[in-house]
Amino acid sequence: MDRMEPKAETRGPNGGEKPYIQFVDVSKSFNSQRVLVDVSFEVHRGEMVVVLGRSGVGKSVTLKHILGFLHPDSGQVFVGGREVSAMTEEALAEVRRRVTMVFQSGALFDSLTVGENVAYPLRERAARGQALEEDAIQTRVTELLTLVEIEGTLDLMPSDLSTGMKRAVAIARALAAEPEAILYDEPTTMVDPLMAETIGDLILKLKKQTGLTSVVVTHDMRLARKLADRVVFLLEGRVACFCRIEDLDRSPDPRVREFVELDEISMPKSG
Repeated sequence: MDRMEPKAETRGPNGGEKPYIQFVDVSKSFNSQRVLVDVSFEVHRGEMVVVLGRSGVGKSVTLKHILGFLHPDSGQVFVGGREVSAMTEEALAEVRRRVTMVFQSGALFDSLTVGENVAYPLRERAARGQALEEDAIQTRVTELLTLVEIEGTLDLMPSDLSTGMKRAVAIARALAAEPEAILYDEPTTMVDPLMAETIGDLILKLKKQTGLTSVVVTHDMRLARKLADRVVFLLEGRVACFCRIEDLDRSPDPRVREFVELDEISMPKSG
């Protein structure tokens, strides 16, 4: 069976820790449009990397490569030391259990309550023979909803929730799968500034409490400043800067500086 074996793949050739996620010269086109061009970066275990840039530069396409929903035209993508683009569908299913995504839409099941949505990954584990008592499932659901600060929503339907609350539920459901890494796709898009601040605070809290490897795709500079250990700044499909946030501020590329400065003007700091 072609499964990931992360424990055997955690050390690099020189004895250092191997990145949990790694892109090596990845290029991707759709028809004649080049979306990613020789993209390289890495995410170490416990690190939060923010993929930053304007709309249409390939940020969400990058996330889809991590989960094997897309395959590069050239280059390689590694997760847990294994090449995702070379995996069978069976092996990819294992990757998607270890690496979960929080989609922009939340992707909740409309016919299930909030509690049932969060319990879904736990019931899937039980179906795979990883026995969980119903009391344990309910306890864990309550713990997760408390962790994301929406414990009063247990019996509500997704249609009863705001966009921001749906994303909080989606985060709780992702955590229920007990992943090794979590991917966030534009978590502050389509919410008001106050809710964007709340979601950013929540992701930061989870980063500190869980220590999960994380990748956040966003065009929100304020969110990047709050969360990023390192930033991948994409410009016209290429990596303009793979660096710490303070180095992004000092970038010699005028297009990078323009993005940073315009974001600061359009989103003034509160208080």
